[in-house]
Amino acid sequence: MNIIICGAGRVGGTIAKLLAEQNHSITIIDQSSEDIQKINESLDIKGIVGKATYPSILEKANATEADMIIAVTKNDEINMLICQIAFSVFNIQKKIARIRSKDYLDPKFSQIYNKENLPIDVIISPEIEIAKSIQRKLEAPGALDNVNFAENKIRMLEIFIDDNCKIINTPLGKLTVNFPELEANILGVIRKEKFIILKKNDVLQKNDKAYVIINSAHMQKTLLAFGHTEKISNKILIIGGGNIGFNLAKNIEQSFESARIKIIEKNKERAEFIANELNNSIIINGNGLDEDVLEEASLEEIETVLALTNDDEDNLMVSVLVEKFSKDKRTMALINKPNYSLLQSSLKIDDLIDPRMNTVSSILKHVHKGTIETAYSLLNGEYEIIEAEIIETSELINKDLKNANLPEEIRIGAILRDNDVIIPTSDFIFKENDTVVFLAKRDQLSVVENIFRISSF
Repeated sequence: MNIIICGAGRVGGTIAKLLAEQNHSITIIDQSSEDIQKINESLDIKGIVGKATYPSILEKANATEADMIIAVTKNDEINMLICQIAFSVFNIQKKIARIRSKDYLDPKFSQIYNKENLPIDVIISPEIEIAKSIQRKLEAPGALDNVNFAENKIRMLEIFIDDNCKIINTPLGKLTVNFPELEANILGVIRKEKFIILKKNDVLQKNDKAYVIINSAHMQKTLLAFGHTEKISNKILIIGGGNIGFNLAKNIEQSFESARIKIIEKNKERAEFIANELNNSIIINGNGLDEDVLEEASLEEIETVLALTNDDEDNLMVSVLVEKFSKDKRTMALINKPNYSLLQSSLKIDDLIDPRMNTVSSILKHVHKGTIETAYSLLNGEYEIIEAEIIETSELINKDLKNANLPEEIRIGAILRDNDVIIPTSDFIFKENDTVVFLAKRDQLSVVENIFRISSF
């Protein structure tokens, strides 16, 4: 596909890299000559310096031949205007815009976004996506991540393997024999910074991060088998009442009646605003780095602390303070600078949240063609876990798994058929309308599209 990306920041640059490696034709536009130069030096794509709102610049980017435009500049209004011009002047069929402002995202104004008014096909809100991601983590205590597929009937759990894991050192081919109650498919692990697709004679090892596909109804059973007995946190402290913290608190209030949330926000006006908007949360106006403020929040009673300010250093320091003054708390910190991830283990932070990859994953699933519904990126997009429907033209129909001739770097995780979740064996036979959740390496995505006979938009 011919794709134009507007905005060469961390998100735009990452998307450009991943899509170029999937053999898409990519043009990226940004006003910063420095950012465009960096991309031109590192990627085999076309970079253009200029305003993407100028029709002449879009014309220079060959917008007349573009299949999709992705607007991820730092300005909502610019992203919206880009989509309008892309539609009105160049008739680009697929238009994706990153939008942050709460007003633009209010459901009661959704009529704004249609072909007659403002033609944006997909709206990506990083703050909302990150809040959803954190909530999923809270819903699966003991898991590093928790992603829903197939109408929430199938889940992918990212699980850290420690000494408590009951199935450690068990060959995968013997899991069903030794653990008949376990209905799970281990797709692979991250081991020493590398992703490994495990085979039947392979075993889990201590310090692995395992990616496991399960029936959502068996989540607690699965976590127990992996040695995790943690309970869902009911007492949560959020540091930072910005859009992420606010959206998360609102979501938790709606989903968990038993949850008790406290938010520390240092801006008085913002603190008053979220206090009026939320129903059951306690808002404290103060600095989360102040020990007295943490004491006011009754830190000793809190089970999970989420550092979600706009300052990476503050988020790291809050997590350190929590560990110092009140141990045995689950801590999560929002981090924009990728190098800070190296500090996670030494600072004893349970989880670092990368807003860039949350946004990238949200966008990538809309780049895939036809029946691909969901995509979750691993290792900066090197692998993806994908949900797709088998249509009548697919070569998989009526084939069993062992004879499907799938590449080694494509691994079937689970299938949803008539509301039943199936963890497939080698004798499993694919049928039309099956929803399949599987792992694929980035450079195999064209093969995936061919296997599923996925049509264009």
